[in-house]
Amino acid sequence: MNGKEVSKGFWILFFVFPGLAVVFVFILMPLFVSLFNSFFNWQQLLRSDFIGFDNFKTLFFSYPYNERFFNALRNNVKWFLTTMIIQNSLGMLFGYMLSRRIPGQEFFKRVFFIPVLFSIVAVSFLWGLYLRPNGLINEFLKFAGLGNLVHAWLGEEKLATFSIIAVSIWRWVGFPSLVFLAAIDGVPVDCIEAAYLDGVGEWKMFWRIVFPLILSSVTVIAVLTIIGSLNVFEQIFTMTGPEGGPNYSTDTLGTMFYRTAFGGVDSGNPAIGIGSAVGTIIYIATFLISIVSIMATKSREVEL
Repeated sequence: MNGKEVSKGFWILFFVFPGLAVVFVFILMPLFVSLFNSFFNWQQLLRSDFIGFDNFKTLFFSYPYNERFFNALRNNVKWFLTTMIIQNSLGMLFGYMLSRRIPGQEFFKRVFFIPVLFSIVAVSFLWGLYLRPNGLINEFLKFAGLGNLVHAWLGEEKLATFSIIAVSIWRWVGFPSLVFLAAIDGVPVDCIEAAYLDGVGEWKMFWRIVFPLILSSVTVIAVLTIIGSLNVFEQIFTMTGPEGGPNYSTDTLGTMFYRTAFGGVDSGNPAIGIGSAVGTIIYIATFLISIVSIMATKSREVEL
């Protein structure tokens, strides 16, 4: 190996190492520590006996942990399905509309994307005020003569989760919109013009030509949606508290992990072993579902 190759290898390592260090310190190391801690019994903040999978058994089969866990998991699934269908469909629609060079395109780009730049805690706090019984949303409904639609949006179990999801969609929809816009703009103009010359309609042209060519972007957005849905925490914590009120109706795996590891579910004392089990399950579920999604769409991607 000559000096030039050594120098090249050094500079590659020099630029790659900071990224690898961040991944190791903030992703891989917490994962392994969480997995390690989940196999031990804990006395407050002190690790004691090795107990194998007992923390996972407690989480799945012992009350109240099992009830809280499966309730939180259902809410994560609701979050995933709603954002995957509504948020990403709206993102695709907005991205496609903007690609048609509508009047005011640059203005709408900024309008859609500005909420993404806002602090999630600030957005959640403000919308928590707007959704109060005497908040802006209900006052507007009364002013518009729609008083029959007035609700305690964060106080009713059937509405609270979907109210928070609606805020999340409002904040994040601009991101998939711009990703899909960039992907659609990358579709060769020749393909679209040839389709128009053959008399293909707008709807068929999108599904038969445009969509297969932007499937890699769809995969990226789908994986990010999965990761975001399984790691929901800040919005719930800010808008309905660490208990995911009312009556745990907005609880997620993230808030359950926080309560369990730092406050306990039944006793108020930290249960770090069981909390670590929850964190491990979040990691594993995120990884497996993301891999399945990538494999499911990879085979359908079209390359020019």
